Amino acid sequence: MTLHLKKLSVGSENIDGLNAWHAQLLAREGRVMHVTRAFPRRAQEVLNGGSIYWIIKGWMCARQPILDLVEVARGDNKPACGIVLKPGLIPLAERKMRPFQGWRYLPEAEAPPDLAEASQDEANMPRALREELQNLGLL
Repeated sequence: MTLHLKKLSVGSENIDGLNAWHAQLLAREGRVMHVTRAFPRRAQEVLNGGSIYWIIKGWMCARQPILDLVEVARGDNKPACGIVLKPGLIPLAERKMRPFQGWRYLPEAEAPPDLAEASQDEANMPRALREELQNLGLL
């Protein structure tokens, strides 16, 4: 079974900003890795084709396939989890999300479709309409 992670992209204004940050990481470190304090207990499910679903300004709007989970040391030398990501973001049919701290599991059945796979109506839907339909439980 595949399991995904959802994570807030704190400080990002939009997908372009997140892409720029990842390009800097790739140039400086040779890979895109997001460091987080907690290591997923369900790592095998995450590594079975999982992605990190990025939430920017309250909207889940892009994903990145997870390549590996590695143990790294934080600045205070305490162990942390390095989530190694495939470079490049895959746009999604956006979904409004509430804020949370850290990361959360996202079952595959609850993950929004990639924008390229979404229906034409869903792909072109304005955020305000998408939010209203979500509030009504129709999306």
